[in-house]
Amino acid sequence: MIAPPPRNQTERLEALESLQVLDSSPEKGFDEVVTLAARICDVPVALISLVDRDRQWFKARFGFEPDQTPLEHSICSHAILKQGMLEIRDTWEDPRTLDNPLCVTLQDPIRFYAGAPLVTQAGLKLGTLCVLDIKPRQLTDLQRETLEVLAGQVMRQLELRRALKTEAVLRDEIDHRVKNSLQTVTSLIRLYSSRSRHPETRDALGAIGRRVDAIVQLHSELYQTSEFDMIRLDRYLARVAKLLQGSATANVRIETKIAPVSTDSRKAATLAMIVSEFCANAIKHAFPNGRSGLIQIELTQQENGTLSLICRDDGVGTAVVPADQDDAIVSIGKRLMETAAEQIGGEMTLSEGPLGYTLSLEFNHRPETPQDAVRADAP
Repeated sequence: MIAPPPRNQTERLEALESLQVLDSSPEKGFDEVVTLAARICDVPVALISLVDRDRQWFKARFGFEPDQTPLEHSICSHAILKQGMLEIRDTWEDPRTLDNPLCVTLQDPIRFYAGAPLVTQAGLKLGTLCVLDIKPRQLTDLQRETLEVLAGQVMRQLELRRALKTEAVLRDEIDHRVKNSLQTVTSLIRLYSSRSRHPETRDALGAIGRRVDAIVQLHSELYQTSEFDMIRLDRYLARVAKLLQGSATANVRIETKIAPVSTDSRKAATLAMIVSEFCANAIKHAFPNGRSGLIQIELTQQENGTLSLICRDDGVGTAVVPADQDDAIVSIGKRLMETAAEQIGGEMTLSEGPLGYTLSLEFNHRPETPQDAVRADAP
């Protein structure tokens, strides 16, 4: 006897399709469930059965060779029509299974069936976790309860997989839109900078552009990390340095030596801004007339857990400030770096040595709490 389709067949099939599980490869977690169900219920066959439009397909099976059967062979299609578990103690005595090919034509026909429904959070029955035997019998109360619990775990796992896939799709879409938005902002900054006739305006736009570039790299790093809001500084600052190297002249080289430590995204972005401003000022002022030079970026972790950032160049310092730039313009980068250091509770010093400048910064890199962020943003 073929079961009639449920009244909510359209919604049920849509929910089944949304799981994107039909015809997928075997998975250890689901295989372990059917193995456990078979052993607990002391039966030769256990299946995770999903009832499709014209077939039942088995996500996992124990003791049963076919990976699907047509609906005329399906007992599970009867199980999804009723509330709770369907238990048929003898298939030869039940009108729903009396003429089922699996119960009459096999060499060892199925004589017992018990199926706990796989029910979505919306109450839609997509299939069953079922156990079969070649002799009539009945489950104990413990076996029934266990089968229902395992069915619930299977359904939660399937819905979790769907939620994770949906999240991944949304994350990809957000990533795409954010990248497009940042690229648009970067293009506008470069356009206005190229049209500006005032050095101070160009310097300010350059600082903004470097901040946006750092945010772009931060976004990419956040997208790839498996730790919520935590950034590996060696990877992130290396990407920022590579971007800065691309803007430098051929005579200037940037080297990095960054400890493999992580901090929250706010501190990481602030560090990137400090590194960007130091490098940008050095590239612009420290190596005039094609002078070869080196900019070094080092980040180490101290014994007390704090991080120490050292930025240095071997250039000429302030000895050759262009005549058309006043002190206010030259000090923009310094003011930005000092403000950034204060925002993360760090102590920054900038000193001029025999060969160029050295910036030193020490700060606590523990992850920020929401209260920290509120205090940092307070006027």
